[in-house]
Amino acid sequence: MKFLDELKKVLVSDDRFVGEAEQIIKTKVSDAARANDEKLLKALLNNDLLKEAFFTTVDDIYVFDKNKFVWILESKEFLPDSFTMYKNKIGLVDYNNNLISQKEAVSLVWPYKDCVLEGGQTKEDQKRDEIFYNETLAPDQVNRLLAPKVLGNAKRYTKDGIEENIEFKEDDNLIIKGNNLLGLSSLLEKYRGSIKCIYLDPPYFFEDTTDNDSFEYNSNFKLSTWLTFMKNRIDIAFDLMRDDGFLVIQMNDYGVFHLKVMLDDLFKQKTKNGGFLNHISVKMSDLSGPKMAHVNKKIPKIKEHILIYQKDSTKSTINVLREPSDWDSAIDDKRYTQYVEKNGSDDTRNWEYTTVRKKLSDIGLTYGDAESYKFLLENADCVFRSAANNSLKKISIDNNFDTNVFTRVKTETGLDKFVYKNEEVIFASSKLEEFNGKILPSESISDIWLNFALNDLSNEGGGVNLKNGKKPESLLERIILLTTQPNDRVLDFFMGTATTQAVALKLNRKFIGIEQMNYITEKSVKRLVNVLKGEDRGISKSVNWQGGGSFVYCELLEDNENLVDELEGAMNSDAIKEIINKAIDNGKLIPSVLPSDLKENQDDFDKLSLEKQKNLVMELLNKNQLYVNLSDIDDEDYKVSEADKVFTRSFYGKE
Repeated sequence: MKFLDELKKVLVSDDRFVGEAEQIIKTKVSDAARANDEKLLKALLNNDLLKEAFFTTVDDIYVFDKNKFVWILESKEFLPDSFTMYKNKIGLVDYNNNLISQKEAVSLVWPYKDCVLEGGQTKEDQKRDEIFYNETLAPDQVNRLLAPKVLGNAKRYTKDGIEENIEFKEDDNLIIKGNNLLGLSSLLEKYRGSIKCIYLDPPYFFEDTTDNDSFEYNSNFKLSTWLTFMKNRIDIAFDLMRDDGFLVIQMNDYGVFHLKVMLDDLFKQKTKNGGFLNHISVKMSDLSGPKMAHVNKKIPKIKEHILIYQKDSTKSTINVLREPSDWDSAIDDKRYTQYVEKNGSDDTRNWEYTTVRKKLSDIGLTYGDAESYKFLLENADCVFRSAANNSLKKISIDNNFDTNVFTRVKTETGLDKFVYKNEEVIFASSKLEEFNGKILPSESISDIWLNFALNDLSNEGGGVNLKNGKKPESLLERIILLTTQPNDRVLDFFMGTATTQAVALKLNRKFIGIEQMNYITEKSVKRLVNVLKGEDRGISKSVNWQGGGSFVYCELLEDNENLVDELEGAMNSDAIKEIINKAIDNGKLIPSVLPSDLKENQDDFDKLSLEKQKNLVMELLNKNQLYVNLSDIDDEDYKVSEADKVFTRSFYGKE
């Protein structure tokens, strides 16, 4: 690694640290570091790479992180997958990284927390051995991995067809096919601080191996791998959020609690006023089928969890949402017991007062039956209750209002209110809302969400057969309405079959989606095209969706075409070895073993037939999605087309 080579070069240049056979004496180096040795510090500061890794600037003063330096010195990085200070257990630790059971200041740690995991799965049945790049030991690999990428194969979809050879426009909706970690890092340059809501329905982690585990990465550190996978992506996503933005993540029982501790820690590090806002329990299935087979062993699980985080509580507000209710829970007859007969007059002195039950009795109705329910709905602006309001009470007393007459009052904030008997009047009509064309009693939503349409979700794609486990459009509608306004931008980088994007389009929000699975064109894009054309499923009817809009589809341009061509044309084993060396030297090959391991197993490789050698190298290339960096767009070796250059430069705002 370049970083470690630089460190060794600096240390070897100091005779004090070199022993027999030109070996570095680590104990002498660590002793010098702990003593803040002037010569050592100067040598580190004179190397830009090492200065960035080991020093923090405080008021133009460089502060040496000796703990990080000593840890790297003693890390024995020559061992595969050893780039982590969190080696053994998952749990809570104190500031000295000692595991503890309970303490006020704690942090969740796990193996590879301090690493970057690419996560290049492209097929649902594909498993892959992952490389964990430590951010300190391998900054050059991480920087190259996360550099902005070239975008290719761009098309703009509208209800009238497909436009090709396009440039990106500021108000375009965007779909990116490719690794979502690298897609996110590519978005930073353009969209930093501009996303109002990020909704994530990530691959779920399952502790119970009998469950259908949709997260099929590294099996040896399944939870650790999953946490690293999530942390890497949310770390970047945080910088994409607006100051008044929200992060909303939906999870099952197994991963949500580790995830929450991790998110609490991440937001604490990144923001002073932001952090956890709500934990929602949402009903996602019914009590039927296999769930009922073992009710004597385990309570059936029908809920999932939604975690909501805000970036800055001083700047963010959620929208007040209501949901249908019955009359007694939304407009309780124990509270809304009074009735005013307005007699067709706006003059409140002509109004007559009675109770709800007496009014119903006078017209031959009984409280609680269907006819009385209909009457109360139609006359909800006459049904009222009183509520204590010290401000209005003071206004009433100061102005000597007649307490037996409704008096109209304008508050200091400009609101029109009624005062009766020195109390605020609240009409039942304020509790009514329109739902799907019907006026119904309503109540504010809480942190328990029920009553979403869960049947026939596979048909919400308007002609696209969607997989089980997708989220209902009505659920995404609530989340987007709760956290955004029209024309705000919504991001989902686990796009799946594009439910988030479909709902955002129908609600007049801008959207960005990233998906690395190969089904994106045959399912996700096709579904969105149906939405553009006005498909009438999901929430379409309730929001009167008529179609329209557009979105741009593009791909992270893969950087393996030239190597594949060379590999297919290789005539002997030596030619294949040259290709492997070229891939390693140029950072294009990310094997599941270190280059030193390849050399150690060279004899076994030589024994393979030419075809098997080609297949082995081809497998490494195909399983690791490698992309062209923006900085290499004009490099002839990458053969970037003119159309891809034009689109990429228009996206990044480059001339």
